Amino acid sequence: MGGISIWQLLIILLIVVLVFGSKKLSSLGKDLGGAVKGFKDELTPEKAAEKEDESVQVMEDKSDAKFTESEAVVNKDKSKVE
Repeated sequence: MGGISIWQLLIILLIVVLVFGSKKLSSLGKDLGGAVKGFKDELTPEKAAEKEDESVQVMEDKSDAKFTESEAVVNKDKSKVE
């Protein structure tokens, strides 16, 4: 007696779509799904450790690339001086 019927849910859904628009609702759904997926991934200790190792490796690769770029700039400057 006090529950919500399927017709009431459909009317509420229709009003929400009219107010917010379908594009905004789809992007909201994608964002929410990504957040839930990220949360679940962080709760799994094995995956979190793997991601941490990957992020450390990426950081090391980026720092090596920056160092190499700075060496190239210094070498280029030295060649101009000579």
